[in-house]
Amino acid sequence: MEKTQSYIGILNGVVCCIDEYNGFDCKGSFWHHFSTEPVLFETGTELLMKLEKLFTELNFPRPATNERRFQEYRRIYHHEEKEKVMSDKEMLMHHGEAGTFIIRVQQKQNSSWQGRITWVDEDKTVYFRSVWEMVKLIDNALQKGEEEEKVSWE
Repeated sequence: MEKTQSYIGILNGVVCCIDEYNGFDCKGSFWHHFSTEPVLFETGTELLMKLEKLFTELNFPRPATNERRFQEYRRIYHHEEKEKVMSDKEMLMHHGEAGTFIIRVQQKQNSSWQGRITWVDEDKTVYFRSVWEMVKLIDNALQKGEEEEKVSWE
């Protein structure tokens, strides 16, 4: 069967390759357009922190609200245009031993992320409304034979 969901389609999209999975204790790497080297992570928390750092460096997606300051404060954004060094096709060549996901964060609202996630191994794509929902989707995909919670790939 030909994969229909395997494309990135957004500049801040990443291919997340999970090699070891034991709940949110997962190890692996993710690939993005602006480096030929993977970004390694040792825990789920580290994955989220490194993704947030990437989005901040890319200045996309921008948060829906800014920090509130009660004293005069000027924030000057200096974001260099990053050069794309890896194509979608090259990124999609990488796979994790436990699972592979394409994460596309399209918005940051309500102190969280919204976007789409594709479970490459099963060729399924769903929208998520928060980081927590994205994490539960990954968790449900990688659980072997355990009962799923309300968040599902259907």
